[in-house]
Amino acid sequence: MIVLGCDHGGLDIKNAIIGYLNENGIEFTDLGCYTHDSVDYPVYAKAVCAEIVSGRAEKGILCCGTGIGMSIAANKVKGIRAAVLSDEFSAEMTRRHNNANVLCLGGRVIDGEKAVKLAKIFLETPYEGGRHDRRVAMLED
Repeated sequence: MIVLGCDHGGLDIKNAIIGYLNENGIEFTDLGCYTHDSVDYPVYAKAVCAEIVSGRAEKGILCCGTGIGMSIAANKVKGIRAAVLSDEFSAEMTRRHNNANVLCLGGRVIDGEKAVKLAKIFLETPYEGGRHDRRVAMLED
């Protein structure tokens, strides 16, 4: 299960990702927002992260104007490893080496096509474990 959330600045790329998830039969929950009206991104970051730490969702995708605010808010939640990125290499490596469980994207930084590409990489790339386990465990302390 994937859980998504956004503020007004990330709505368009969130909707592009939802289209991809629907087309590929990937189960998800959309926690909003649903319009371009101004909202507070920490509310959506907290809601998405709560679904992950509760075990109701495996991974999350948060979208705002730059992805930065969502990333900061998400990383305040114990058990969350959120990464804001805009390139394919980082999308792969944040999963392989950091076991990131939340992807943060910026609707004013990338377009919908790029958001879908990054989400696909993030969702399909496995965590390598092994030598990275020690470092990921340090993040939890």
